[in-house]
Amino acid sequence: MAQGTHGDAAESFDPLRPRLIRVAYRMLGSVADAEDVVQEAFIRWMGADREAVREPEAFLRRAVTRLCLDQLKSARRNRETYIGPWLPDPVVDEGEEEEDVTLPLMLALERLSPLERAAFLLHDVFGVGFEEIAATVERDPAACRQLAARARAHVREARPRYRVERQRGLEIAGAFFAASRSGDMTALGAMLAQDVSLHSDGGGKRPAAIVPVLGFGQVMQVHKALAVLFGKYGSTLVRVGLINGLPGFVTREADGELQTTALDIEDGCVTGIYVMRNPDKLRHLH
Repeated sequence: MAQGTHGDAAESFDPLRPRLIRVAYRMLGSVADAEDVVQEAFIRWMGADREAVREPEAFLRRAVTRLCLDQLKSARRNRETYIGPWLPDPVVDEGEEEEDVTLPLMLALERLSPLERAAFLLHDVFGVGFEEIAATVERDPAACRQLAARARAHVREARPRYRVERQRGLEIAGAFFAASRSGDMTALGAMLAQDVSLHSDGGGKRPAAIVPVLGFGQVMQVHKALAVLFGKYGSTLVRVGLINGLPGFVTREADGELQTTALDIEDGCVTGIYVMRNPDKLRHLH
C-alpha cells in the first residue's frame, strides 16, 4: 500500500485512537487486547473507502465494538480456567478527570452477556444513540434498549452512590499504604468497614489468595501476616493515584515486580481492596 495512503489513514485515525482504546478496554478489561483490537480497526480503516465514510468515529467505533464482541467469546472460555479471582488490568490515572467506569463496575460488567455489555457501555457511558448501537450489534433499536435496560438493572449496585472526594480518597490510600506496610493494625483497622472484602489477582504467576477474603476479621488476619513479610522484605511506594477510578497506589514488591492496590471507599471506610499481582497484567505500567 502506498505510503501516502497509509499517512492519510493515520492522520484521520490517530486523533480518535484514545477514545477507541477507552471503548475497547472497557469491553475487554485488558490493555493489551484493547490495543490489539484498535490496531486491527486501523488496518481495516486503511483498506476502507474512507471518502465514502461520513462519520469516521462512528465507523471505527462500530468496527472496534464488533471486534471486541468476537474477542469476548474466547475470553469467557479463558476465564473459566483462570487461577483465582480475575481482575481487569489496572489503569493508573494521575489526571483530574473522574473515571466513569470504576473497577467494581467493570467486575459487574463481567456478569453481563457481551451484547448487554456493549449496549450499556455504548449508551450509558459513551452516549451513543440506539440507532448506531443497533447497526453495530445487528439488532433493532428496541432490542438494544432492552439490552441496555437489563444491563443497567444488573450493574446498578456497582455504581458508586457516594463518590469519595478525589483528594480525600488519595489521602486514605496513602494512609492505608503506611499502616499496612508498617504493621500498624490499629490504624489499618480504623479504615476498614465491617464487611470489607479483599480480592487479589496473581493469575497463577505470583502468590495471591485463590478466593476473595471476606469480612473485617479475615482481612485483618491477612494483613497481619503480610505486615511481617513487608517488614522483613520491604515494599516500596512508587506512586499514589486513581486505579481504575478508585484511590490506590502502585508499589514495587520484594520480588522486584510491580503491584497495584485499589480501594473502594464508602462513607470514609474501605469496603473493597483490589490487589493486582499478575505480572502479565502489569507489564504496561513499566
